[in-house]
Amino acid sequence: MASHRRPKQPSRTRVTVLTATAAAAVALTAQTAQADPKPSKSEVKEKVDKLYEEAEKATEKYNGAKEQQEKLDEQIDALQDKVARGQDELNTLRDSLGSVASAQYRTGGIDPSVQLFLSGDPDTYLDKASALDQLGAKQTEAIQEIQAKQRTLAQQRQEAQSKLGDLAETRKTLGDKKKEVQGKLAEAQTLLNSLTAAERAALAADETRANRASARVDLGPAVPASQRASAAFAAAQSQIGKPYVYGASGPNSFDCSGLTSWAFAQAGVSIPRTSQAQANAGSRIYSQSQLKQGDLVIFYGDLHHVGFYAGNGQVLHAPRSGTNVRYESINNMPFQFGVRI
Repeated sequence: MASHRRPKQPSRTRVTVLTATAAAAVALTAQTAQADPKPSKSEVKEKVDKLYEEAEKATEKYNGAKEQQEKLDEQIDALQDKVARGQDELNTLRDSLGSVASAQYRTGGIDPSVQLFLSGDPDTYLDKASALDQLGAKQTEAIQEIQAKQRTLAQQRQEAQSKLGDLAETRKTLGDKKKEVQGKLAEAQTLLNSLTAAERAALAADETRANRASARVDLGPAVPASQRASAAFAAAQSQIGKPYVYGASGPNSFDCSGLTSWAFAQAGVSIPRTSQAQANAGSRIYSQSQLKQGDLVIFYGDLHHVGFYAGNGQVLHAPRSGTNVRYESINNMPFQFGVRI
């Protein structure tokens, strides 16, 4: 016979718990939505600008590592060339001493001292200075010359090995900084991609207005710092509109220190590659009122940005990723000092 027992009703306590849990879930969802809203265009721009600044810091360290790598490559090549030439000279000296020994053998036997020197361990023998008394003056001189050449070669080989170690470390730094720059730029691009098409168009329009304003800037009756500085500034002016690309030093694109070093090179002046090194390349000028056209201008506490003073409170520089070489107000960034090359 079928059972007609009443179904068991949920307890009041259980209903209360379930209701509270559901309410908490709804509240948490609401809080999450409220705490993590879609960032506005201005907030995205602020974050992107910050990432670009961090990328530029890493770029200058990348530039420094790249410059160091190039110097080490040159030094290692020079040392290896010296070692090769030194080994040839050493072989010639040994051959010469061997010829003397052969002549001695043919005329009555080789001098025991020369024979020992030409054996497998001449350096140990040479440490016994008294043995040199057994040799003739020319043979003594030849052995001493060989010994000096051997020591020089050993030092050069050791120096080359040390430079190779430095090079490996520098290449690692270079790779790390390249990854850091690329990571910052990728993060910035992801943020930009989160904007609507209209918001991205508005940012692009802002950039276009900045470039147009640069084209109309009034530099006033600017006084050049020197003839060379004037020539460097003119070279930089010829690159207005070229894009900023990290690690680039022209002529198709530039980063900040790439522009300044390239421009001075066009004026026949060699300056360091990085903004931090350029900060020490001349006499410092701490008052903006004393700046002259063609002076370098250093920005930020860690000196990671550089441009040219253009006159009338303007700088000519490669600002950051996503921009072109242009004029901007010197007050757009934290001024540290000028440098007169």
